[in-house]
Amino acid sequence: MIHIYTDGSCRGNPGPGGWAYIIYTETLVGNMSGDLVLAEDSGASNDTTNNQMELMAVISALKSLRSLKMDEEKITVYTDSQYVQKGIEEWIINWKKNSWKTSNKKPVKNSSLWQKLDALCIEFQQKNQKITWNWVKGHYGNKYNEHCDKLAKKAIASLS
Repeated sequence: MIHIYTDGSCRGNPGPGGWAYIIYTETLVGNMSGDLVLAEDSGASNDTTNNQMELMAVISALKSLRSLKMDEEKITVYTDSQYVQKGIEEWIINWKKNSWKTSNKKPVKNSSLWQKLDALCIEFQQKNQKITWNWVKGHYGNKYNEHCDKLAKKAIASLS
């Protein structure tokens, strides 16, 4: 199983923002078990929003996983963004049916990013790889969530 933690951060909203992810798998070597980090990365943008950075983190992670050519059937994404988790699991179905409009007939915010994420998810599904989405409480001591938060904030700092 592949585990992906993601996080986005913004100083001001909008403002300078950063995103980060870590991809790992659990390993068993002899009697010892542990996590094997397969990839991690971060990036930043001068003028963005927190939601855009949350989406960029997930998109970047899935692109990285695609380039690793892992064929595990189960992928679990952990995000502290209910916007991402609910958006991909619930809201996107109607957005697509309504030609990327909300129930109020307004354009979906960040639709280009949602479309990229949707295309990646479809690509993984076509390879029989199931993505499960889990929301985790941010800033609550989860080591991988905290690590991604630090990487995203470091990416923002690198803009200065």
